[in-house]
Amino acid sequence: MGTRFMETGIEGVILIEPDVFNDSRGFFLETYQYERYAENGVSPVFVQDNHSRSEKGVVRGLHYQLGHPQAKLVYAVRGAIFDVAVDIRRDSKTFGRWTGHILSEENRRQLYIPEGFAHGFSVLSDTVDVTYKCSGYYTPGDEYGILFSDPGLNIDWQVETPITSDKDKLYPLLNQAEPDLLPTL
Repeated sequence: MGTRFMETGIEGVILIEPDVFNDSRGFFLETYQYERYAENGVSPVFVQDNHSRSEKGVVRGLHYQLGHPQAKLVYAVRGAIFDVAVDIRRDSKTFGRWTGHILSEENRRQLYIPEGFAHGFSVLSDTVDVTYKCSGYYTPGDEYGILFSDPGLNIDWQVETPITSDKDKLYPLLNQAEPDLLPTL
């Protein structure tokens, strides 16, 4: 059957369903293969891998870097998340639109998020381990965000009482963000 690359309604954001080979010992899958991914629109050179662990109800995001943007390839190794990409590119025809997808150890899906998007996720399982590849290095002082609970975005994070960091609670609404602090195409 092969790995499937699916459009999400926002150009550049791709939902990926890798081929999983199950047998009595467990399973095997390729989580990334440059040529196949590049042929299907996932072509950045990834320079950093991150791994986070979070508990049920945690919402991380919505984060982005401006001067050192990062495309991301996100994967839930254990547990489940609702993963969200918001188009915050000022001159994009889909500015302010978002797409969200459940990524889990059961469905093995990945979400590719290009540069110029804010990214966040909520934890749906008791615990989750999330890994993500980044096309740019994390740069202290270049981290920005949009308020995860922005009513203009109206994201249903699928958790009853979101647990967030103090920093994530202080980000502006998208329509109140300084235009110079938002990416362009």
